[in-house]
Parts: sequence; C-alpha cells; structure tokens
Amino acid sequence: MRIIFMGTPPFAVPALDALVAAGHEIAAVYTRAPQPAGRGKALARSAVHDRAEALGFPVHTPRTLRDIEAQAVFAAHGADVAVVAAYGLLLPQAVLDAPKRGCINIHASLLPRWRGAAPIQRAILAGDAETGVTIMQMEAGLDTGPMILARATLVADKTAGALTVELASIGAELVVEALQGPLTAVTQPEQGMTLAPKIAKSEARLDFTLPAATLERAVRAFNPAPGAFTEIAGERVKILAADVVPGAFAPGEVGPDLVIGAADGALRVITAQRPGKPAMPVRALLNGWTIPPGTRAG
Repeated sequence: MRIIFMGTPPFAVPALDALVAAGHEIAAVYTRAPQPAGRGKALARSAVHDRAEALGFPVHTPRTLRDIEAQAVFAAHGADVAVVAAYGLLLPQAVLDAPKRGCINIHASLLPRWRGAAPIQRAILAGDAETGVTIMQMEAGLDTGPMILARATLVADKTAGALTVELASIGAELVVEALQGPLTAVTQPEQGMTLAPKIAKSEARLDFTLPAATLERAVRAFNPAPGAFTEIAGERVKILAADVVPGAFAPGEVGPDLVIGAADGALRVITAQRPGKPAMPVRALLNGWTIPPGTRAG
C-alpha cells in the first residue's frame, strides 16, 4: 500500500520500520515539529523525524492540520491509508477522510480501556494485570473508532519504559498484519471504558499516606518520565526503583536503608537519584549522606 506514516516518539519507530520491511510504500512521514529539550532548551527533532530522514522519506512537521493548505498537502500524497502511532496532533475530519482506506491508529491499550494520551502509565497505576495494543480505525472521537486487531501482554512488574518498548514491538507486528487483508473492524463496547489523561508532573510526587503497593506502582509508572519523587532532608529525590516490604514506620517516616513508611507496609527504595547526581543503588546513594532519625519524606 501507499502509506502516510504519522508518529512522533520512539514508540512509533518500530512500526515505521516494520511497514518498510513489509514492502509498503511510504509516501510521506508526518511528525511533531522540533521541540525545546534539555537544559539549554535547544530545538530537538523527534525520534520518528530522525528515523524517517535516515530512511530517505519526505518529512512534514505542520504545527496544525486544521488549515486548508495543510489538508491539501496531505491529500495530495494520494495515500491508500494513513498509519498513526502517538502522533500528538488532532486529525480533523478532512484528514481522516483523505486516504482511500482512512486512518488507522496503533493504540497502546486494550480498548475501550484507557482511551487517551497516557494508556501505559494509567494501566500500571491502576494495577491492571494486563494491557496490550489495539489497531483501530480512526474517527473524530477520542480513541472511539472500531477495532481491527488487538493483542494482550502482562503488565507484571514492568516499568512504563519497558512496557512501552514491548508494546511498540507488538504494535509494529499488528499493524503489518492488519494491512495484509481487508480492514474489517468491530465497534468498541462502551462497557469497561476508562480514560487515560496526560500525566501531570504533580502526580509524580509520592504520597506516603497511600498503601505501599500503590506507591510502588507509581514508581514504575513514572519511570523513565517524569520520575517519581519525594522530598527527603530538604532534597528532592527521584525514586527509580522500589519494592514493597513489611514495616512499622509511620507514613512518610524514613527508616534505615531508605525504607519509607506508607499507609500499610513500607516502600523500600532500590535505585534513586539526588539532585545533580546520577542514579545509583541506595547503598551508594547513602555514602556520605546522613539522614537524621525522624526524617519524613513527602
């Protein structure tokens, strides 16, 4: 098929590679415009931009697809289908209708659960036993379109980073499979629908009045970004790995070896990062850093 590919983060790159390997013609790649990144806020191109350029495909970075000129350029590619993977811009109806077979989306959840921007993190935070990828036909609603294919995987003790890599691989396989035959789709049920709004940075602050199991899920859900954190002895400490242990500490009380009390049990920090320092195991982190008895995290 002649395909317009639309994606932005590393999650989308395996799907682009898989479509090329399957012999599809990539008419154009659409991705978000370069964004300020890092301490210097220099403009950085997306992962999809870099990969598409390396493969020799024309890259488009419109700030919006709402204007008539951008829609005309999109339609002029004469695509059979558009494949969308975490693109990041709203597709107006004129864009959805332009390809002969419409637009299909690689969504990182088992729809209708977790419609929205952060399905991977929300699945981990909620303690879901499984998640997966759904290939869906796009329509104007938020991830409401009919489903073409889906595949599940266990969440287990994976971080958002690890689960993203796994789901990206599953999505790449599924989208190629979906394009092998007619795009037959079934309507999503409304039963079981949940929303996955974008993660706010404020959500990453750990609240030790919550159960330890809830806190451990938050550590995994916010790894690698934005990073779960707390304040300890006047320092903002990012917690990258932790587990749940028995404990008789009060909520937020910091015990030996960075075991922190929770509403029930305790959170044992395994890997953490102090300001201006690299991430390191707790034993190394505590070298030369004395935490006074009675210190509270929060």
